[in-house]
Amino acid sequence: MQPTGLPAHHAGRIRTGIMRVAALIAAILIGSTALTRAGDDVASGRAAIRSQEEAFSRDDAAAAYDFAAPSIKSWYRTPDIFMAMVRNGYAPVYRHRSFEFGDARTFDGKIYQEVHIIDADGEAWEALYTLEWQGDGSIKISGCILKKAVTS
Repeated sequence: MQPTGLPAHHAGRIRTGIMRVAALIAAILIGSTALTRAGDDVASGRAAIRSQEEAFSRDDAAAAYDFAAPSIKSWYRTPDIFMAMVRNGYAPVYRHRSFEFGDARTFDGKIYQEVHIIDADGEAWEALYTLEWQGDGSIKISGCILKKAVTS
C-alpha cells in the first residue's frame, strides 16, 4: 500500500527510511541494555572483591573462601589452606594501606577488574581480578594477577 498522493518510488523510499530508523532504535536499545548489564556486572564484581577484601582484614577465612570460584577451591581445598596461600603469596591483597578500584571490562562472560593497592610498607601494586558468574547466579573470583606497580 502506498501513501496517498505519492509516487510509488517515493513511498518505497519512505518505507526504507522508516525501516532503517526502526533498526537503529532497536540497535540502540539492545546496546544500552548490554551496557546496563555490563555496569551491573562490574558493580557485582566490585562488591564481591570488596567483601573478600573485608573478610581478609578480619582474618575470616571461611567468608573470604566463599568468594572464590570452584576452580580456585579445587586448588585450595579448605578455607585455611586458601587463607595461608593469600597471606604468603598475595600479602598486598591480604594487608594493605589502600585498595582502590581502577578500570573494569567485561568480555566473553567474564569481568576483569583492576585494583590499585598500596601495601602495608607503602609499596604500590596492581592487581587484575577475574570474576565469573556461577550457575546459581552468584559471582565468584576466579583469578588474581598481582604485580608491582611501575612508578616514576
